[in-house]
Amino acid sequence: MRLWVSLTLLAAFLPVGLSFALNTAKAPDDAATVRASYRRPAAVPFPKSNPHSEAKSVLGAMLFFDPLLSRSKTLSCSSCHNPSLSWADGLPRAIGEDPNGLPIRAPTLIDVAFFEPLGWDGKFSDLESVAFGPILSPANMNMTEPELIARLAAIPGYVDAFSKAFGDGAITRPRIEASLATFERSIVAAESPFDRWINGDESAISASAQHGFQLFNGKARCAACHSGPSFSDGSFQDIGTARGNDVGRGRFFPKSTKLRYAFKTPTLRDVARRAPYMHDGSVATLEEVIELYNKGGIDRPSRSPDIKPLALTAAEKHDLIAFLQTLTATPPPFAVPALPR
Repeated sequence: MRLWVSLTLLAAFLPVGLSFALNTAKAPDDAATVRASYRRPAAVPFPKSNPHSEAKSVLGAMLFFDPLLSRSKTLSCSSCHNPSLSWADGLPRAIGEDPNGLPIRAPTLIDVAFFEPLGWDGKFSDLESVAFGPILSPANMNMTEPELIARLAAIPGYVDAFSKAFGDGAITRPRIEASLATFERSIVAAESPFDRWINGDESAISASAQHGFQLFNGKARCAACHSGPSFSDGSFQDIGTARGNDVGRGRFFPKSTKLRYAFKTPTLRDVARRAPYMHDGSVATLEEVIELYNKGGIDRPSRSPDIKPLALTAAEKHDLIAFLQTLTATPPPFAVPALPR
Protein backbone atom coordinates (compact mmCIF):
# COMPACT_ATOMS: atom_id res chain seq x y z
CA MET A 1 0.00 0.00 0.00
CA ARG A 2 1.26 3.48 -0.85
CA LEU A 3 0.62 6.85 0.72
CA TRP A 4 0.56 9.97 -1.44
CA VAL A 5 2.45 13.04 -0.30
CA SER A 6 2.00 16.45 -1.85
CA LEU A 7 5.02 17.56 -3.87
CA THR A 8 5.02 20.85 -2.01
CA LEU A 9 6.34 18.97 1.04
CA LEU A 10 9.42 18.01 -0.98
CA ALA A 11 10.35 21.50 -2.14
CA ALA A 12 13.82 21.35 -0.60
CA PHE A 13 14.94 18.82 -3.19
CA LEU A 14 12.48 19.06 -6.06
CA PRO A 15 13.29 20.70 -9.37
CA VAL A 16 10.96 23.41 -10.55
CA GLY A 17 7.97 21.87 -12.31
CA LEU A 18 6.54 18.62 -11.03
CA SER A 19 5.51 15.61 -12.99
CA PHE A 20 3.70 12.54 -11.85
CA ALA A 21 0.52 10.59 -12.43
CA LEU A 22 -0.75 7.09 -12.60
CA ASN A 23 -1.26 5.59 -16.02
CA THR A 24 -4.87 6.02 -17.09
CA ALA A 25 -6.83 4.35 -19.84
CA LYS A 26 -6.63 6.00 -23.24
CA ALA A 27 -9.31 6.17 -25.89
CA PRO A 28 -7.53 6.31 -29.26
CA ASP A 29 -10.54 7.93 -30.92
CA ASP A 30 -10.69 10.76 -28.42
CA ALA A 31 -7.82 13.23 -28.71
CA ALA A 32 -8.78 15.06 -25.51
CA THR A 33 -8.80 11.80 -23.54
CA VAL A 34 -5.42 10.82 -24.92
CA ARG A 35 -3.92 14.17 -23.95
CA ALA A 36 -5.48 13.99 -20.49
CA SER A 37 -3.91 10.59 -19.85
CA TYR A 38 -0.47 12.24 -19.88
CA ARG A 39 -1.28 14.92 -17.28
CA ARG A 40 0.48 14.78 -13.92
CA PRO A 41 -0.96 14.97 -10.40
CA ALA A 42 0.77 16.94 -7.67
CA ALA A 43 1.72 14.02 -5.44
CA VAL A 44 4.35 11.32 -5.11
CA PRO A 45 3.49 7.83 -3.78
CA PHE A 46 5.31 6.64 -0.67
CA PRO A 47 4.92 3.13 0.77
CA LYS A 48 3.19 2.76 4.13
CA SER A 49 6.32 1.00 5.39
CA ASN A 50 8.46 4.06 4.59
CA PRO A 51 6.32 7.22 4.72
CA HIS A 52 7.79 10.53 3.70
CA SER A 53 9.48 12.82 6.18
CA GLU A 54 11.59 15.87 5.44
CA ALA A 55 14.31 14.68 7.82
CA LYS A 56 14.62 11.34 6.00
CA SER A 57 14.75 13.10 2.64
CA VAL A 58 17.47 15.48 3.87
CA LEU A 59 19.49 12.56 5.21
CA GLY A 60 18.93 10.59 2.00
CA ALA A 61 20.23 13.49 -0.07
CA MET A 62 23.41 13.68 1.98
CA LEU A 63 23.99 9.95 1.59
CA PHE A 64 23.22 10.10 -2.13
CA PHE A 65 25.97 12.63 -2.80
CA ASP A 66 28.54 11.30 -0.33
CA PRO A 67 31.57 9.43 -1.76
CA LEU A 68 32.04 7.78 1.63
CA LEU A 69 29.59 5.18 0.35
CA SER A 70 32.34 3.79 -1.92
CA ARG A 71 35.44 1.96 -0.71
CA SER A 72 37.80 4.38 -2.49
CA LYS A 73 35.83 7.39 -1.23
CA THR A 74 35.66 8.67 -4.80
CA LEU A 75 32.23 7.52 -6.01
CA SER A 76 28.77 8.42 -4.80
CA CYS A 77 25.29 7.50 -6.02
CA SER A 78 25.38 10.77 -7.93
CA SER A 79 28.40 9.57 -9.94
CA CYS A 80 26.00 7.47 -12.03
CA HIS A 81 22.88 9.55 -11.33
CA ASN A 82 23.97 13.13 -11.87
CA PRO A 83 21.23 15.79 -11.61
CA SER A 84 22.94 17.85 -14.32
CA LEU A 85 22.72 14.85 -16.67
CA SER A 86 19.02 14.16 -16.09
CA TRP A 87 19.90 11.89 -13.15
CA ALA A 88 21.96 9.52 -15.31
CA ASP A 89 25.61 9.66 -16.45
CA GLY A 90 25.54 9.97 -20.24
CA LEU A 91 27.69 6.85 -20.71
CA PRO A 92 26.95 3.70 -22.73
CA ARG A 93 27.84 1.58 -19.70
CA ALA A 94 28.10 2.58 -16.04
CA ILE A 95 31.61 2.76 -14.58
CA GLY A 96 32.30 1.98 -10.94
CA GLU A 97 35.51 1.17 -9.08
CA ASP A 98 36.28 -1.53 -11.63
CA PRO A 99 37.67 0.40 -14.64
CA ASN A 100 36.27 -2.26 -16.97
CA GLY A 101 32.82 -0.91 -16.22
CA LEU A 102 29.45 -2.59 -15.83
CA PRO A 103 27.47 -4.49 -18.48
CA ILE A 104 24.52 -2.05 -18.47
CA ARG A 105 23.75 1.64 -18.51
CA ALA A 106 22.91 3.62 -15.41
CA PRO A 107 19.17 4.34 -15.74
CA THR A 108 17.80 7.79 -15.01
CA LEU A 109 16.11 8.23 -11.64
CA ILE A 110 13.49 10.61 -13.03
CA ASP A 111 10.03 9.47 -11.87
CA VAL A 112 11.55 6.40 -10.22
CA ALA A 113 8.81 6.40 -7.55
CA PHE A 114 6.39 4.90 -10.05
CA PHE A 115 8.31 1.98 -11.51
CA GLU A 116 8.58 -1.03 -9.24
CA PRO A 117 10.11 -3.53 -9.67
CA LEU A 118 13.29 -1.69 -10.57
CA GLY A 119 16.43 -2.35 -12.57
CA TRP A 120 16.72 -3.13 -16.26
CA ASP A 121 15.85 -6.73 -15.43
CA GLY A 122 13.52 -5.98 -12.51
CA LYS A 123 15.75 -7.60 -9.90
CA PHE A 124 14.87 -5.03 -7.23
CA SER A 125 11.40 -5.41 -5.77
CA ASP A 126 11.20 -1.83 -4.50
CA LEU A 127 13.28 1.32 -4.20
CA GLU A 128 14.38 0.47 -0.66
CA SER A 129 16.04 -2.72 -1.91
CA VAL A 130 18.10 -0.98 -4.59
CA ALA A 131 20.72 0.96 -2.61
CA PHE A 132 22.95 -1.84 -1.36
CA GLY A 133 23.06 -3.51 -4.75
CA PRO A 134 25.53 -0.97 -6.20
CA ILE A 135 27.07 -0.20 -2.81
CA LEU A 136 28.15 -3.82 -2.22
CA SER A 137 28.97 -4.66 -5.84
CA PRO A 138 32.75 -5.11 -6.28
CA ALA A 139 32.51 -3.65 -9.78
CA ASN A 140 30.50 -0.64 -8.65
CA MET A 141 31.06 1.02 -5.25
CA ASN A 142 32.91 -1.99 -3.79
CA MET A 143 31.87 -1.29 -0.20
CA THR A 144 30.94 -3.56 2.71
CA GLU A 145 27.99 -3.01 5.01
CA PRO A 146 30.00 -3.00 8.27
CA GLU A 147 32.58 -0.56 6.92
CA LEU A 148 29.93 1.83 5.61
CA ILE A 149 28.07 1.85 8.91
CA ALA A 150 31.34 2.39 10.81
CA ARG A 151 32.29 5.32 8.57
CA LEU A 152 28.94 7.03 9.04
CA ALA A 153 28.79 6.34 12.78
CA ALA A 154 32.18 8.05 13.23
CA ILE A 155 30.74 11.34 11.95
CA PRO A 156 28.70 13.28 14.55
CA GLY A 157 26.78 15.09 11.82
CA TYR A 158 25.46 11.80 10.47
CA VAL A 159 24.56 10.53 13.93
CA ASP A 160 22.56 13.73 14.42
CA ALA A 161 20.90 13.40 10.99
CA PHE A 162 19.86 9.80 11.70
CA SER A 163 18.51 10.90 15.07
CA LYS A 164 16.38 13.59 13.43
CA ALA A 165 15.09 11.16 10.84
CA PHE A 166 14.44 8.12 13.08
CA GLY A 167 14.32 9.32 16.69
CA ASP A 168 17.75 8.05 17.69
CA GLY A 169 21.25 8.04 16.21
CA ALA A 170 21.53 4.33 15.44
CA ILE A 171 22.85 3.80 11.91
CA THR A 172 21.59 0.62 10.25
CA ARG A 173 21.23 -0.75 6.77
CA PRO A 174 17.40 -0.48 6.75
CA ARG A 175 17.64 3.17 7.79
CA ILE A 176 20.17 3.93 5.08
CA GLU A 177 17.90 2.22 2.54
CA ALA A 178 14.81 4.07 3.76
CA SER A 179 16.53 7.45 3.65
CA LEU A 180 17.99 7.01 0.18
CA ALA A 181 14.64 5.77 -1.15
CA THR A 182 12.80 8.73 0.40
CA PHE A 183 15.11 11.20 -1.31
CA GLU A 184 15.07 9.36 -4.63
CA ARG A 185 11.26 9.38 -4.73
CA SER A 186 11.49 13.17 -4.77
CA ILE A 187 13.33 13.13 -8.10
CA VAL A 188 10.75 14.26 -10.62
CA ALA A 189 10.79 15.59 -14.17
CA ALA A 190 10.68 19.33 -14.64
CA GLU A 191 7.87 20.84 -16.68
CA SER A 192 8.51 20.34 -20.40
CA PRO A 193 6.98 22.04 -23.46
CA PHE A 194 4.76 18.96 -23.83
CA ASP A 195 3.34 19.48 -20.34
CA ARG A 196 2.51 23.09 -21.14
CA TRP A 197 0.79 21.95 -24.32
CA ILE A 198 -1.44 19.31 -22.70
CA ASN A 199 -2.33 21.86 -20.04
CA GLY A 200 -3.71 24.24 -22.63
CA ASP A 201 -0.86 26.23 -24.18
CA GLU A 202 -1.43 25.40 -27.84
CA SER A 203 1.70 27.30 -28.89
CA ALA A 204 4.02 25.32 -26.60
CA ILE A 205 4.95 22.74 -29.24
CA SER A 206 5.10 22.87 -33.02
CA ALA A 207 2.62 21.45 -35.51
CA SER A 208 5.27 18.87 -36.41
CA ALA A 209 5.53 17.76 -32.76
CA GLN A 210 1.75 17.61 -32.45
CA HIS A 211 1.62 15.30 -35.44
CA GLY A 212 4.43 13.30 -33.85
CA PHE A 213 2.25 12.90 -30.76
CA GLN A 214 -0.51 11.46 -32.93
CA LEU A 215 1.96 9.03 -34.48
CA PHE A 216 3.31 8.15 -31.03
CA ASN A 217 -0.18 7.10 -29.95
CA GLY A 218 -1.12 5.58 -33.28
CA LYS A 219 0.85 4.28 -36.24
CA ALA A 220 4.23 4.21 -34.46
CA ARG A 221 2.78 2.18 -31.55
CA CYS A 222 5.09 3.85 -29.01
CA ALA A 223 2.33 4.36 -26.43
CA ALA A 224 1.77 0.61 -26.22
CA CYS A 225 4.61 0.66 -23.65
CA HIS A 226 5.58 4.32 -23.22
CA SER A 227 2.22 5.40 -21.80
CA GLY A 228 1.13 7.75 -19.04
CA PRO A 229 2.74 10.90 -17.62
CA SER A 230 6.17 9.32 -17.22
CA PHE A 231 6.01 7.70 -20.67
CA SER A 232 6.48 4.17 -19.37
CA ASP A 233 4.08 1.49 -18.23
CA GLY A 234 6.87 -0.14 -16.21
CA SER A 235 6.68 -3.33 -18.26
CA PHE A 236 9.46 -5.61 -19.52
CA GLN A 237 9.66 -6.11 -23.28
CA ASP A 238 11.87 -7.79 -25.84
CA ILE A 239 12.17 -5.13 -28.53
CA GLY A 240 14.30 -7.37 -30.71
CA THR A 241 17.81 -6.09 -29.94
CA ALA A 242 19.50 -8.12 -27.17
CA ARG A 243 21.38 -11.28 -28.08
CA GLY A 244 23.24 -14.21 -26.58
CA ASN A 245 23.30 -14.41 -22.80
CA ASP A 246 22.01 -10.86 -22.42
CA VAL A 247 18.54 -12.18 -21.55
CA GLY A 248 17.29 -9.47 -19.17
CA ARG A 249 14.16 -10.41 -17.23
CA GLY A 250 14.47 -13.91 -18.62
CA ARG A 251 17.28 -14.52 -16.16
CA PHE A 252 14.68 -14.81 -13.40
CA PHE A 253 12.07 -16.62 -15.49
CA PRO A 254 14.08 -19.07 -17.62
CA LYS A 255 10.95 -21.02 -18.62
CA SER A 256 9.16 -17.93 -19.92
CA THR A 257 9.50 -17.46 -23.66
CA LYS A 258 8.07 -13.95 -23.52
CA LEU A 259 10.50 -12.65 -20.90
CA ARG A 260 13.66 -13.83 -22.63
CA TYR A 261 15.57 -10.72 -23.77
CA ALA A 262 12.96 -8.51 -22.04
CA PHE A 263 14.17 -5.29 -20.43
CA LYS A 264 12.42 -2.54 -18.51
CA THR A 265 10.57 0.08 -20.54
CA PRO A 266 12.38 3.32 -19.59
CA THR A 267 10.78 6.69 -19.07
CA LEU A 268 11.04 9.06 -22.01
CA ARG A 269 11.24 12.14 -19.82
CA ASP A 270 14.30 14.21 -20.82
CA VAL A 271 14.94 11.62 -23.52
CA ALA A 272 16.62 14.05 -25.93
CA ARG A 273 19.29 14.70 -23.32
CA ARG A 274 19.90 11.09 -22.28
CA ALA A 275 21.80 9.50 -25.16
CA PRO A 276 22.99 6.85 -25.78
CA TYR A 277 19.95 4.58 -25.56
CA MET A 278 18.86 1.03 -24.70
CA HIS A 279 19.93 -0.92 -21.60
CA ASP A 280 23.42 -1.38 -23.00
CA GLY A 281 23.92 2.03 -24.59
CA SER A 282 24.09 0.41 -28.02
CA VAL A 283 22.02 3.04 -29.88
CA ALA A 284 23.64 6.45 -30.22
CA THR A 285 20.86 8.81 -31.33
CA LEU A 286 17.10 9.26 -31.29
CA GLU A 287 17.12 8.96 -35.06
CA GLU A 288 18.68 5.51 -34.72
CA VAL A 289 16.12 4.57 -32.06
CA ILE A 290 13.26 5.46 -34.41
CA GLU A 291 14.87 3.49 -37.22
CA LEU A 292 15.31 0.46 -34.96
CA TYR A 293 11.61 0.44 -34.11
CA ASN A 294 10.70 1.15 -37.72
CA LYS A 295 12.49 -2.04 -38.81
CA GLY A 296 10.96 -4.09 -36.01
CA GLY A 297 14.01 -5.75 -34.45
CA ILE A 298 14.83 -9.45 -34.45
CA ASP A 299 11.77 -11.56 -35.23
CA ARG A 300 11.70 -14.29 -32.56
CA PRO A 301 9.19 -15.88 -30.15
CA SER A 302 10.09 -13.52 -27.29
CA ARG A 303 9.71 -10.33 -29.30
CA SER A 304 6.87 -8.14 -28.06
CA PRO A 305 3.75 -8.32 -30.26
CA ASP A 306 3.83 -4.51 -30.38
CA ILE A 307 7.24 -4.58 -32.10
CA LYS A 308 6.86 -4.99 -35.85
CA PRO A 309 7.88 -3.09 -38.99
CA LEU A 310 6.11 0.28 -39.08
CA ALA A 311 6.71 1.61 -42.61
CA LEU A 312 7.21 5.14 -41.31
CA THR A 313 7.95 7.80 -43.90
CA ALA A 314 10.85 10.22 -43.57
CA ALA A 315 8.39 12.98 -42.64
CA GLU A 316 6.79 10.82 -39.96
CA LYS A 317 10.17 9.98 -38.46
CA HIS A 318 10.96 13.69 -38.38
CA ASP A 319 7.69 14.47 -36.59
CA LEU A 320 8.24 11.71 -34.02
CA ILE A 321 11.66 13.18 -33.19
CA ALA A 322 10.09 16.63 -32.91
CA PHE A 323 7.58 15.27 -30.42
CA LEU A 324 10.18 13.39 -28.35
CA GLN A 325 12.20 16.57 -28.05
CA THR A 326 9.23 18.28 -26.38
CA LEU A 327 9.54 15.84 -23.45
CA THR A 328 12.86 17.39 -22.43
CA ALA A 329 12.67 20.20 -19.89
CA THR A 330 15.08 23.03 -19.16
CA PRO A 331 17.44 21.68 -16.49
CA PRO A 332 16.33 23.13 -13.16
CA PRO A 333 18.83 24.35 -10.57
CA PHE A 334 19.85 21.81 -7.97
CA ALA A 335 21.88 22.52 -4.84
CA VAL A 336 24.05 19.63 -3.67
CA PRO A 337 23.68 19.37 0.12
CA ALA A 338 26.56 20.05 2.49
CA LEU A 339 28.02 16.78 3.73
CA PRO A 340 28.70 16.10 7.43
CA ARG A 341 32.38 15.65 8.28
